[in-house]
Amino acid sequence: MSSPNAISNRELMTELQTHGLRLVDPKFGAASRKGGAGPSDHKAVTIDGLTLMVPVHTSTAWDSPFLAEAPNELGESVITRSSIPIATIRFPKKPKFYDLTTKDGVPYSHIATLHSSDVLATTILQTCIRYESRKKACKFCAIGQSLAAGRTVAHKSPQQLAEVAKAAVELDGIKHMVLTTGTPSTDDRGASILCDSAKAIKAAVDLPLQGQCEPPADFAWFQKMYDAGIDTLGMHLEVITPDIRAEIMPGKATVDIAYYMEAFKAAVKVFGRAQVSTYILAGLGDTQEAILDICKSLLDLGVYPFVVPFVPISGTPLEDHPAPSTEFMKGILQPLGKMIKEANLLSKDIKAGCGKCGACSSLSSYEQ
Repeated sequence: MSSPNAISNRELMTELQTHGLRLVDPKFGAASRKGGAGPSDHKAVTIDGLTLMVPVHTSTAWDSPFLAEAPNELGESVITRSSIPIATIRFPKKPKFYDLTTKDGVPYSHIATLHSSDVLATTILQTCIRYESRKKACKFCAIGQSLAAGRTVAHKSPQQLAEVAKAAVELDGIKHMVLTTGTPSTDDRGASILCDSAKAIKAAVDLPLQGQCEPPADFAWFQKMYDAGIDTLGMHLEVITPDIRAEIMPGKATVDIAYYMEAFKAAVKVFGRAQVSTYILAGLGDTQEAILDICKSLLDLGVYPFVVPFVPISGTPLEDHPAPSTEFMKGILQPLGKMIKEANLLSKDIKAGCGKCGACSSLSSYEQ
């Protein structure tokens, strides 16, 4: 089957991430992720060499017009829409490091997981001061689900992370790693945990790292994280309109946008342009104009704005919230891709992390 042209591929990627995908057999390829921190209720799908995380466990996906047939002997699967074949895809295979356990008997998959096709990711601290109270918790977050289900451990030690990272590089060719964390009660907001983990990983293997946390009270932590071996930093806004922030993430919204902007400016001085990023969830009430306006301000600071479509995760207060439409996402991603290119803050130049991976959004395809 001939592959669609570049524009069709880009539009297909955007549609898949908003509509989701039905699977004839959910068992082929690397296991999908249901619940937990990070991209959840997704499965990795490769289209024309670009791997995306596509919703497969959401209510939207169950009603998706897209169906992936069982793969052939070459590992290729055909996507159909209303029974009409439209594209050929592949599913990244289960990584070899998933078959191993740590020296203290913990499965490697409980310490870190494969994202996309060549990215290792972990939530170091699987608890969060926001999540512990439903009155303060982000309504889209499922950080406690994988812990409750016994698929992870509450706090990964630096030694465990180093062991798994080394094996993932050697066995599966992992290219970079994301270190995120639930927010602890300390003023560093997890920066200290990130530093300890990064030092251990870099001592074991040469692997680009992204650290992710809320802005610390003392911006001196940015230099400490950089010195510990963290190459890029993510501080995630998620929602940007004040009243919507207060409604959807009441605890995190106590840290206002102005403070984030101060933190971004300070962090760029340490990590450099394009090496600081933020995650914005489109579809939770922020208008296209509001998202594009703040993206311009972020780009002016040298921050990469990674805009992704909101995915309603089962078991969260927003599990029935609709995903954004394809048209809504295109209305953001098309102009944003142009803005990113004009600012010369391209995803390909990011050393590590979500923006470089790009699997949770089709944004990178709009930068071209």
